[in-house]
Amino acid sequence: MKTVMVVDDQPNIRHLVDIALRKDGRRILTVESGERAIEVAVSDPPDLIIMDVMMPGGMDGFQAIEILKSNPATCACPVLVITAKSQDAEKRRSEQVGAEGYMAKPFKLTALVDLVERLLN
Repeated sequence: MKTVMVVDDQPNIRHLVDIALRKDGRRILTVESGERAIEVAVSDPPDLIIMDVMMPGGMDGFQAIEILKSNPATCACPVLVITAKSQDAEKRRSEQVGAEGYMAKPFKLTALVDLVERLLN
């Protein structure tokens, strides 16, 4: 069973993504911050991380990805960035920090599921 971590400060986004991805028998971990994502991913490495960029607190999604990609326990885990900022600069920054995928909000759940499938296989 594949494990996907969903990192987003918005509970409704975490819930929707959880429902959409759980249908295919995946284990879904949901967390609300980059700091918490790092804690959970190091102790229970997922097969994929879906990371929001803009989150309250001291760490944004890009900073969390940089830390995850520099940690031997989590560096091989693919990351899919989801963000409400659908600008070229955001996409380039996603690539710079090592994310394997990028999707702008709002997104279609079917497109998300398809991209998750590709990143997990």
